[in-house]
Amino acid sequence: MDWFVAADYSSAREVLQRSIAAIYLIAFVAAARQFRALIGSDGLLPVTRFVAETAFRSSPSIFHLHYSDRFFAVTCWAGVCLSVGLVAGLDDLVPLWTAMLLWLLVWLLYLSIVNVGQIWYSFGWESLLLEAGFLAILLGNDDVAVPVVVLWLMRWLVFRVEFGAGLIKLRGDRCWRDLTCLYYHHETQPMPGPLSWLFHRLPRPLHRMEVAGNHFAQLVVPFGLFAPQPVAGVAASIIILTQIWLILSGNFAWLNWLTIVLACSAISDSFWPGGVMADTGWSAPPTWFVAIVIGVAVLVVVLSYWPVRNMLSHPQRMNASFNPLHLVNAYGAFGHVTRTRDELVVEGT
Repeated sequence: MDWFVAADYSSAREVLQRSIAAIYLIAFVAAARQFRALIGSDGLLPVTRFVAETAFRSSPSIFHLHYSDRFFAVTCWAGVCLSVGLVAGLDDLVPLWTAMLLWLLVWLLYLSIVNVGQIWYSFGWESLLLEAGFLAILLGNDDVAVPVVVLWLMRWLVFRVEFGAGLIKLRGDRCWRDLTCLYYHHETQPMPGPLSWLFHRLPRPLHRMEVAGNHFAQLVVPFGLFAPQPVAGVAASIIILTQIWLILSGNFAWLNWLTIVLACSAISDSFWPGGVMADTGWSAPPTWFVAIVIGVAVLVVVLSYWPVRNMLSHPQRMNASFNPLHLVNAYGAFGHVTRTRDELVVEGT
């Protein structure tokens, strides 16, 4: 089974699993705190009305079977508890099949929320979390070595996030091609961060360098993820650094954080100076586990037809899901950049 395992990526698996679980935790807490006003029984877009008008097969969710605000809250807090357990490493304390069921359950709970969330859950980071969370089911636990196929699937996910975003910029607003988009973007982005004011006031030559660097990081570097080490590790490091720059300059929920986490799938234990491959003495993976991983890999290859066709087509769709399970999606944002920022000011005496 040497062809199936990636013995040099035990640290990568640890980072992937604990970090994805932490982002799940944030997502469930956010859902628990805001759902009543948005999709609750008296919310802006009630779940009860949505499930009455939408077939289960087009938007699978446990809330098709039953909905109440209390049940939704229980679902959210159950997801919080599961996420806390996975952050703490609960999956390493149980048999492999149980660990996979824990990851599957947390994925099903969040899928149920997203599929009734309507416009409030139509952004790319929800689909990205679901796709990454589904792949996390197959990472295994301390009983087996990391399946190399799953690491390649995660790199393919990072590639689609980065390359898709790069293509949609290159095809979109002219300012991406003449390197002037960041004259405006730091100010007009949907949710500026605390440092966005400072980024907006950087010298214009530096803004042009930012755009050029973004094109390189999104259109060239992602191909390096599929190269041997140390090229793959260098490519992942560049992606991580550019994502940190985006985090400092704006607020895009957990999209950037999750991209950073997924890029770690291309960083081996021995990539860093002085790093050595861990000797953990794993047992051979069970045949049923190998069969499931290979089956999912084949499924991803088949489902990749739609996002690849989307990337190669014009116009290219942003943040599109091609199936109700949000697997193998298309990603990308800011094909067009707004030049002015209008804000409503309410005054009273």
